Amino acid sequence: MENDKDFHYTYSAKEQEEIRAIQRKYDPRRPEENKLEQIRRLDRSVGRPGKILALVQGFIGVLVFGGGMSLVMVWEKMVSGILVGLAGIAILVLIYPIKNAIDKKRRAEFAPAILQLTEELKK
Repeated sequence: MENDKDFHYTYSAKEQEEIRAIQRKYDPRRPEENKLEQIRRLDRSVGRPGKILALVQGFIGVLVFGGGMSLVMVWEKMVSGILVGLAGIAILVLIYPIKNAIDKKRRAEFAPAILQLTEELKK
């Protein structure tokens, strides 16, 4: 009779996979990732620093450019406002080349590991 009062529930396959994914994030004894997951993780980590720097640089560039506009429009400081605005534009223009240089350097660093894993998966 005691067994009749116990309640057991099994999760669906989709829920089981979600539970395992959450468990893997927090388990300090992280089970060995499969090779495809390693490639995906490495590929994501290649572009992350460049994206973060581009966002920060863009935010700073827009603030500097806006400061220059404010100097011209609010305080009527034409020369200093134009110089500050041009500095903001220069910061914004340099986002793309700097991001590409960082991505290129990171790709060169991670290329051997990624290529080795892809060759192992092809076999």
